[in-house]
Amino acid sequence: MKKLVVLISGNGTNLKSILVACENKYINGNVVAVFSNTPKAYGLIYAIRANVPYHILTIKDFVNRKKFDQQLIKKIDFYSPDLVVLAGYMLILSKEFVEHYYKRLINIHPSLLPKYPGLYTHRQVLQNGDNEHGATVHFVTDKLDSGPIILQTRIPILTGDTEIEIIKKVQHKEHIIYPLVIKWFTEERLKMHKNKIWLDDLIIPITGLVI
Repeated sequence: MKKLVVLISGNGTNLKSILVACENKYINGNVVAVFSNTPKAYGLIYAIRANVPYHILTIKDFVNRKKFDQQLIKKIDFYSPDLVVLAGYMLILSKEFVEHYYKRLINIHPSLLPKYPGLYTHRQVLQNGDNEHGATVHFVTDKLDSGPIILQTRIPILTGDTEIEIIKKVQHKEHIIYPLVIKWFTEERLKMHKNKIWLDDLIIPITGLVI
């Protein structure tokens, strides 16, 4: 069984879907710890309900960012994770952190990367009149939302869709593709080598797989 550490900042809906997938044995692993950079993260309730240890580390409690990163790495490494999962973690990671977990650090982003890295993706889709939207799971590098793409999912934007409706539709898809990618990783089917993504014996296209 693989050990997963999940980092969150907000509602934790992806954390919830991962915990359910582990409980149902869909994922060959367990969430061994949850970390948040804010004590107000609602998603911590899912860790509590699942009896998963959780930790809150905020930057303001440290003299500088380097000290924060060192302590975060130290606490995560206590659990010896096979995979570190970013699930709505709203803090830009340092190069030191990313390099420490290279090849075992993944993120889910609410857009069809490389379109709309960063924040407010749903709003930008509406403002630009796009006819589709979605989410992307990717390995993390030190460039924001630009790591090698593993898997994307798409939804149509319908006339009259509101931002709230789009968020709900995208999150529904996220709760399918994130556990799936984690499943691949825990079954040792998914890996990154020389900045290319392999699933089984095939190289995934640079645009990622799409479901």
